[in-house]
Amino acid sequence: QVQLVESGGGFMQPGGSLRLSCAASGSIFRFNAMGWYRQAPGKQRELVAAYSRDGATNYADSVKGRFTISRDNAKNTVYLQMNSLKPEDTAVYYCNARIATMERNYDYWGQGTQVTVSS
Repeated sequence: QVQLVESGGGFMQPGGSLRLSCAASGSIFRFNAMGWYRQAPGKQRELVAAYSRDGATNYADSVKGRFTISRDNAKNTVYLQMNSLKPEDTAVYYCNARIATMERNYDYWGQGTQVTVSS
């Protein structure tokens, strides 16, 4: 069973920074991908940033140059550093871990953490 525990959300003014953390139960090396998604009210959940197992990263165009995903393998934790925050970054942010098999993908989700950007 995979458990993902997020922390670090909150309220921030535009232009500010926040860092999200996602701690996994057990080694993160077992995941084919791990990263962050977000869902704003009335919108679909979307990818923000993610690692693949080989270390490659993928970012949504809307956050490139502002957000950085990183990981601490020893702590089984993935981080999302969010700089230059904008009101449109307001959403619930979810940590995701994926295990891919030949039959299907298994997606695991954290409980979500609210990020609100407003003046």
